[in-house]
Amino acid sequence: MAPRRGRARALGVMGVACATAVAVVSVPESALAAPVRYEAENAAVSQGVVESNHAGFSGAGFVNVDNVVGSSVEFTVTAARAGQVKLVFRYANGSVDNRPADVSVNGALAVDERAFAGTGAWTTWVSAENTVALNAGVNKIKVTSTGATGGPNLDYLEVEEAALEQEAEDAVVSQGVVESNWAGFSGRGFVNYDNVVGSSVEYVINAESGGEHDLVFRYANGTTADRPVSVTVDGAGAQVVSFPGTGAWTTWQTRTIKATLHAGANRIKATATTANGGPNADKLTAVLVGPPDDEAPTPPRNLQFVGSTHNSVSLRWEAATDNVGVTGYDVYQHGQLVTSVGNVLEATATGLRPDVEYDWTVFAKDRAGNVSQASNNVPGRTKPAPADTQPPTTPGTLRSTGATSTSVSLAWGASSDNVGVTGYEIHLDGALKQTADGSATSATVAGLTTGQTYRAQVRAKDAAGNLSAFSNEISVRPVAGGGIGVPNPGSVKQVVAGVDVAWGLAFLPDGSALVTERETFNVLRVTEAGAKTTIGKVPGAMGTNGEGGVLGIEVSKNFATDRFVYVYHTYSGGNRLVRAQFDGSQLTGWTTLLDGVPKNRYHNGGRLRFSPDGRYLFVSTGDAQNGNNAQNLNTNAGKILRLNADGSIPSDNPFPGKAIWSYGHRNVQGLDFDSQGRLWASEFGNSQQDEVNLITKGGNYGWEPCEGTIGNCAGTIPPKKTWSTSQASPSGLTIINDHVFVATTVGQRIYRMRIDANGNLVDQQTYFQGTYNRLRTVEVDAEGDIWLTTTTDKDGSAGNDRILHIDVVYEGGASTAETVPRGRLDART
Repeated sequence: MAPRRGRARALGVMGVACATAVAVVSVPESALAAPVRYEAENAAVSQGVVESNHAGFSGAGFVNVDNVVGSSVEFTVTAARAGQVKLVFRYANGSVDNRPADVSVNGALAVDERAFAGTGAWTTWVSAENTVALNAGVNKIKVTSTGATGGPNLDYLEVEEAALEQEAEDAVVSQGVVESNWAGFSGRGFVNYDNVVGSSVEYVINAESGGEHDLVFRYANGTTADRPVSVTVDGAGAQVVSFPGTGAWTTWQTRTIKATLHAGANRIKATATTANGGPNADKLTAVLVGPPDDEAPTPPRNLQFVGSTHNSVSLRWEAATDNVGVTGYDVYQHGQLVTSVGNVLEATATGLRPDVEYDWTVFAKDRAGNVSQASNNVPGRTKPAPADTQPPTTPGTLRSTGATSTSVSLAWGASSDNVGVTGYEIHLDGALKQTADGSATSATVAGLTTGQTYRAQVRAKDAAGNLSAFSNEISVRPVAGGGIGVPNPGSVKQVVAGVDVAWGLAFLPDGSALVTERETFNVLRVTEAGAKTTIGKVPGAMGTNGEGGVLGIEVSKNFATDRFVYVYHTYSGGNRLVRAQFDGSQLTGWTTLLDGVPKNRYHNGGRLRFSPDGRYLFVSTGDAQNGNNAQNLNTNAGKILRLNADGSIPSDNPFPGKAIWSYGHRNVQGLDFDSQGRLWASEFGNSQQDEVNLITKGGNYGWEPCEGTIGNCAGTIPPKKTWSTSQASPSGLTIINDHVFVATTVGQRIYRMRIDANGNLVDQQTYFQGTYNRLRTVEVDAEGDIWLTTTTDKDGSAGNDRILHIDVVYEGGASTAETVPRGRLDART
């Protein structure tokens, strides 16, 4: 190893002393299972013959396919379990032309036009490799020629377990450099650790299943000094691994340890523990040892509220069980993680607000990252805050900062309080109109009448409910002005009341809406005039005492001819997508298109949205309260899915044979397309940041360990907008003239943001904060107006929710339908 930056490797007495002070781990290297060979002459051949006239083949011969498009060889392959495998095709191509072929697995395109380049002679045999996913049991792997010259001569297919590995040069390196000056490495190079304590290489291994794995580190160490490192998985379970000398920097060896990985992405960090730094690191390979551990613990039992203070709640429960062993418990408050504990049966949640009733649930987890279903839920109320009778100070001078034809903007000086200002009340004409956060010093009040004068005042409040004196009173008046084409919320009217968590809403061609009730499992037809009719109950639907039930709904773009309606709902086996036909009075012919999406009490996703051309249906899913699911490409949880209208998987999806369009999501509940056909999504955060994302094909949006812009976000796509979880919990999302509207539950407000020329969200406005309680779904109708559904409480007391109609108005006072041709309202009209 060449010295660099003036520093040579530390050798001699210090190196020997450090080596003797650290335990050396010596575990025999594990090998992958031997590949299984399938001779081409034993496969099903279409438009081709078995021959033996060119030497060098194995078995009894090889297959020479005809020189036509569509000639094929289909192998029947048996897999012991579902997962990724490596396909190795041995072939010869004595011509100078590439002879490409499609590779399909069980009828789905897995590799598009796999190249089979010339080999120089028909007696020269080489291998071509691809990694694909197989089902457990029998699989059909078909190689089909795509050119008029047909495919190559095929000798055999070998199927071998795909190694879970990452080259060190592709990992995250801290205090080290990628080099290639010593021969024998794999990939493009190796990592030379700096000679310091703490230099590190962090690999990401995407395990197909949870369970015990052999971690095999390939390295070189041309000195006599041991260079031990501490190995952690997702920051825990440190093991010190010895990396003794290998005799030369060109001599590569392996060291193996055992560690439990969870299904999905695992961050494995190897950190130098001595001033010698680590060895030269070539790559890390992980091999599952023994049976996978995909069995989740049982739910914790008998969760009980023990007691509280003004800012904490104490809970206890009975133990969950697991096939291997429970390692800890997560404590949630209505879908948000509050605290985690080890394998103990009690916890205290802190940092809470005084005199508030919270809804508590506990989940068990095991070493492989499997997470149980929810315990029973219990209410637990914090005690009132210590006596506080001192009100906040009066807000500073109230002033008007702008107006549109339907709104006025206000600003004021911040109040102060002996404990803290928690919010502001905004009054118009002596009545409470809306609220603002305690940190706010401005607000926009929408839904007003053009030209009418209003008297405005503001006052502050604290956690004890003390109210300040009112600010000065000013007169404000909505007036036309500003840019053309900006959709502003105007007057609000109630369409219908007495609905039960109206979750999904989609419009029929006649302008009426189909609405799902999450808790009753009913599908309603609602007209703007206020007529409400039940047209069906979703078969097999069930709730989760949380966010599960009947969720998203979408109407076919070809409804006039096919009459199809799509619904996403929870059932006994998870969440699923179903389709029915609407004959004008009822839904019939229910058919399951996709099922088995993991469920839990919370984080079930559920929004549906057709692409602008109507060809593809996008489906949002939640992580089922197991963050590991979001990075695991072997599950549909924590994803945005893309399907054909018949439920089949499009051949051009980013992960062959999978419905996954993007991943790394926690709980997406809003989807819509802008005028350029780009997909946007709103997503619930965990405890720090909610977000809106611009979705790209195959994109990784970071969860977990990245929440919004917080955490380990390297290599992931950052959100376009974030809010604190107390200000949002974004559910529905719709786009009007490239302005994104987001309805929020905890935030009890609508956000509006403009998509600028660079694809960023700017000019945020906040509407209706605290006016209509929790807001669930926001959709734009054919006239360009908004339908908004409310969720008055968290879990859906029967019949206390509403559907509202918001007239959308442009500057100058005209409605959208009067100023903009309907076909330009957004990408969906």
